[in-house]
Amino acid sequence: MEDRKDQRKRRPLRADARLNEDRLLEAAARAFARDGAEAQLKAIAQDAGVGIGTLYRRFPSRERLVEATYRNETTKLCAAAPDLLASSPADEALRAWMDRFVDFIATKHAMADALHAVLVADGDLRMQTRDLLTEALASLVRTGAEDGTFRPDVSPEDLLMSLGGITLIAGDPGQRDLARRLLDLLMDSLRYGASKHGRGTASA
Repeated sequence: MEDRKDQRKRRPLRADARLNEDRLLEAAARAFARDGAEAQLKAIAQDAGVGIGTLYRRFPSRERLVEATYRNETTKLCAAAPDLLASSPADEALRAWMDRFVDFIATKHAMADALHAVLVADGDLRMQTRDLLTEALASLVRTGAEDGTFRPDVSPEDLLMSLGGITLIAGDPGQRDLARRLLDLLMDSLRYGASKHGRGTASA
């Protein structure tokens, strides 16, 4: 636990070191999604274009790399919400975010065994992730409710649970067609009763 706290308090990285770390985390996410938690660290370093020594300097253990990858993917997913809202209507932004959520869970499941040890050791990480995801969903839902695209009574907590259920049913990469159909149904439920242009307005 102390090692993890020390890592969080480390000094800001130089630009080149930051770039190397970003490349390693992106390569690790791809490798974990493809090969699971047992993905070869040497292959991750090669994919990132750095030496294995650079990987171990940044992440001295597989557990450290798993945790950092999980945190990075969570941050990227949540940061995508305002970017999507800035470029697309609320419903399109939320639908695109949902697709990214499915990808996020696929990566998470792929490194489930290693990640479980991290989450058990650091319960705060699990709660922080839930809070961040709920906050991102809240911004998307709130924008859609304000412009009349979504019904006004949508709870971001309920929506997160619904997304979690879909990923349990159709979170495997080979089930993406099913996942897309379920996400489309979920989107329709958000529009039901919405006021914009009378779209989805419930009949009396």
